[in-house]
Amino acid sequence: MSKILRALYVAHKIDKNYCGLVMFTVLLLLLTPGQVGCGVGNTVFPILRTSQDPNLFVYCCDFAASAVQIVKDHELYSTDRCHVFQCDITDPQSQVPFSEGSIDVIVLIFVLSAIQPRLMQSVINRLASYLRPGGLLLFRDYGRYDMAQLRFKKGQCLGDNFYVRGDGTQVYFFTEGELAGMLTAAGLQQEQLYVDRRLQVNRGRQLKMYRIWIQAKFRKPLALH
Repeated sequence: MSKILRALYVAHKIDKNYCGLVMFTVLLLLLTPGQVGCGVGNTVFPILRTSQDPNLFVYCCDFAASAVQIVKDHELYSTDRCHVFQCDITDPQSQVPFSEGSIDVIVLIFVLSAIQPRLMQSVINRLASYLRPGGLLLFRDYGRYDMAQLRFKKGQCLGDNFYVRGDGTQVYFFTEGELAGMLTAAGLQQEQLYVDRRLQVNRGRQLKMYRIWIQAKFRKPLALH
């Protein structure tokens, strides 16, 4: 498990690979993992490359059929270790190839922010239902007042802290409190929740970028009391 988590953190230090333009969920079932909003596989393939555990099987899905095809065409993609499928996680009628209570780890990285705020709780509830007792949900997304939020112009705001980009994709900026509220309402218990503030410097353009992300780890209880 530790090797897989290290692979996730190393992969996601490269912010340009996780621009939030496409939804991707990695469901890690360990042993089976899963990812929601897999995009072009920037999370899935570091996991498959790092772990040679014969019990590891990764489910991953994306809203876009083109992203699913890119993952299938990758040299590391093998149906013996991975299954990618198209899914709109906001649609309660959309089908998934696994049952409730069967996933060990769900990776949700720059996915929830692309969903309309009124649908977020139902999405989290659905994902939590897929976790086994003791299973983990790993989360990373945009924090309130991140540089990207402050750059939006008049006319791009769709609601409180919810915006539309020039390409039509949408993005929300979270606080720790509201994220914790949604995850605990889904029956998950907090193990880690913090704001990751970083100063990134583009030396070529002499530009300072103040980035703010929310990172969290929540666990499904072994038994409900």
